[in-house]
Amino acid sequence: MFKSIGVIELKSVPKGVEATDSALKSAGIEMVSAHPACPGKYEIILTGSISNVTASVEHVLEKFGDYVIDSSVMGRIDEQVITALFGTQKSEKKGSLGLVETFSAATTIKAADIAVKTARVEIFDLRVSRGMGGKGVFLITGEVGDVTAAVEAGANYAKQSGQLSASSIIAAPHEELWNQL
Repeated sequence: MFKSIGVIELKSVPKGVEATDSALKSAGIEMVSAHPACPGKYEIILTGSISNVTASVEHVLEKFGDYVIDSSVMGRIDEQVITALFGTQKSEKKGSLGLVETFSAATTIKAADIAVKTARVEIFDLRVSRGMGGKGVFLITGEVGDVTAAVEAGANYAKQSGQLSASSIIAAPHEELWNQL
C-alpha cells in the first residue's frame, strides 16, 4: 500500500497550497491529503518511495522553510498508523489506555509509529489538526506494561522534538469513559 509517508505542516494556508503544488511537481509522489488545519496551518501528507518522499519534503523545506512548522519522513510506517489516519481502524475498548498529545501532526504520526513498534499495543484513535487546535493526539490500548512502554517511547520522541504537549496512562479506564471515547 504505502511505502513511506511525508508530513509537512506550514503556518500559512496560501503558502501551504503553493508548497503542495511544488511538492507534487518535484518528485514521483502521491498526495494522501492536503488541507487547512487549525489555527491557520496547512498540512500536507505525501506517499511514495522513501527516496521520492524524502526528495519532495526536502524540496519544500528548501523553498518554503520560513513557513514550515514541522515535517517528518517515515519509511516502513506501521499499517496501524495508516489505517488510523484514514479512520478505518477497528477500535476495541480493552485493557489500559495510553494517550500522547503533541503540538504538530507530523510529530503525532511519527510518535504513534514509534509507539506501536515499541510494544504490543493497538491504536484506538489517531487525530491530527482538524478540531484539535493544530495539535495531534493518539490513543493506544493493551496491557498496562505494553501501554506504558509505548507511551514512554512515543512521548520521548515528541519531547526530544520539542513538540510534546502531554501524555497519560490510565491502567483501568471506567466504562463511562470508554463510552465517551
